[in-house]
Amino acid sequence: MVERRWTTSLLALIGILATLTSCDTVPWQEEKLKHEATTLSSSELSSVVSRTDLDRMWQKDLKPMLVVRYPGSSGSQHVQQHIKSTLNSMIAGWQVTEDAFYAHTPYGQFPFTNIIATLNPAAKRQLVVACHFDSKYYPPQWDGREFLGATDSAVPCSMILELARAQDDELKTLKDSGSDLSLQLFFFDGEEALYQWTSEDSLYGSRHLAHKMATTAHPPEAFNTSQLDGIDLFVLLDLIGGPNPRFGNQFSSTTRWLSRLQNIERRLHALGHLENHPNEVQYFWPGLHVGLIQDDHIPFLNQGVRILHLISTPFPAVWHTFDDNEENLDRIPINNLNKILQVFVLEYLNKKSLNAMAEGS
Repeated sequence: MVERRWTTSLLALIGILATLTSCDTVPWQEEKLKHEATTLSSSELSSVVSRTDLDRMWQKDLKPMLVVRYPGSSGSQHVQQHIKSTLNSMIAGWQVTEDAFYAHTPYGQFPFTNIIATLNPAAKRQLVVACHFDSKYYPPQWDGREFLGATDSAVPCSMILELARAQDDELKTLKDSGSDLSLQLFFFDGEEALYQWTSEDSLYGSRHLAHKMATTAHPPEAFNTSQLDGIDLFVLLDLIGGPNPRFGNQFSSTTRWLSRLQNIERRLHALGHLENHPNEVQYFWPGLHVGLIQDDHIPFLNQGVRILHLISTPFPAVWHTFDDNEENLDRIPINNLNKILQVFVLEYLNKKSLNAMAEGS
């Protein structure tokens, strides 16, 4: 009888402890739902934006990417090498991997290669910033004209590389801190349809990577969570570089993050850090609801990943024309959006500006 009472009491105590623990601890894969970003001070904001350099991005990243780069082409190989070598040169120490595969297309088997850069592979949670690097394929009979896809999507890819370069020191410090929240960069191949957009002739790279991540355990020893569970927020950039960009709201689940981008735009405007920016809000409109747009986020959205889709709406006037080239880009909003994006990433990662902290110490 004494033993039975002791066993009953022990089980009750275990139950109480379990209840208390569950009340105080949020499972890691649900922390994204309650995540709060930091807010940089004025001096920290100034420090962050001072490190980005549009001319550097233009020469080092954009010009090398403005080549014909449909899947399997020599231009695609050139761009892939540029992305990998650029990220491998950073002191932050990115882990750069490839997701290479073949897929059937209307023109037969084509090779595709996604590039994934992970700041801290040991972190359970990742903020993902993504773009596609391929250009739309046009058959040779178009009088030899070349589609370079400047807004679609050489500029978004260049913006992401400039983010990694400009904030290299800060990202290295974040990695060294051992934070369980880190940063991943996705560069997708095969976003464009090779012949005509269908569910099969499009999104080759993102469909392959989403499936691969959904079937890969994360952490490695886990039984019921995958790498997709590790994505806090999936930020996709596309069709950026034209004049007067405007980003509307496609997903209510991430409205607060679009609102945060609007807030960053307001703060940088008030500090005079945005060039030729007459109104405090010009780019980000969480109250502007737009319909679902087919893009590389769709395979991840279908798996329950939270999406922030930063695509200009309406599309740039040069979309899918041979005029989508360097000559028709608008440098000013690209420069302003670089600053806003970099602040957003550092604030989401709860990373204070190193220079500003040093000045205040």
